[in-house]
Amino acid sequence: MSGESTTRTAPHSGGTGTAQAGGSRLGQRLSGVAVALGLVLFLGGFAWGAVSYRPYTVPTSSMTPTIDAGDRVLAQRVHGGDIRRGDVVVFEDKTWVTNSKVVKRVVAVGGDTVSCCTNGKLTVNGKQIDEPYLPKGSLAEITNFPTVTVPEGRLFLLGDERQGSLDSTAHLTDAAKGTVSRDAVSARVDAVVWPWKGALTRPTGFEALGTLSQPGPLRTIELLIVAGAVLVLAGGAYGPIAKRMGRSRARTVTPEAAGAR
Repeated sequence: MSGESTTRTAPHSGGTGTAQAGGSRLGQRLSGVAVALGLVLFLGGFAWGAVSYRPYTVPTSSMTPTIDAGDRVLAQRVHGGDIRRGDVVVFEDKTWVTNSKVVKRVVAVGGDTVSCCTNGKLTVNGKQIDEPYLPKGSLAEITNFPTVTVPEGRLFLLGDERQGSLDSTAHLTDAAKGTVSRDAVSARVDAVVWPWKGALTRPTGFEALGTLSQPGPLRTIELLIVAGAVLVLAGGAYGPIAKRMGRSRARTVTPEAAGAR
């Protein structure tokens, strides 16, 4: 008898348990779904943001330190009737500035009485208001001003940098006593995005006077965009990663010696 030796090698494709190039059919389908869903979330987030928000560049330092001169902000498009005390708003009033948007903080609304200063603090409806957004160590106003009763449908606004802000206190001798119509408001500032400072701090000092505005959808929009980008990248990377893993497995298959017969 003569012995004979043969060598068997594992098949490179086909058969049970072998990986297809570029991953399994199920994996490819799931990656396609991930990419499609990611694009919907990513583009939908940008579309929602474009509809809900407008960018503005603040040219002056009247809102320092909340918003510095040259900062880029995102302001949610809102109706003037939705404005609450403490909101930072964008408005246009020709008695203040001609053909230009102004950014100030609302400190009193229609029916409120506002005056300054009591123990260095702004007083609204007889309550002293804590304003942590003011420059550290500064007073609520550099000069006292008499009590103003805000007419219905109007707003009383101040800058956070009270020493140099041309706000309602600079227009007290006007017919409207420095107040601005709610209809003049076009947007409410939600965040400072360049340089990045994030969402504005909630004006909790006004909570005792009534409900504050709820944050806009900016955070939800950010999550949609980020989640969409992650899904697109993950889905797009599945094919190349699966193909590379398949090649790596193929290279690790070693010849299998058969016994002598």
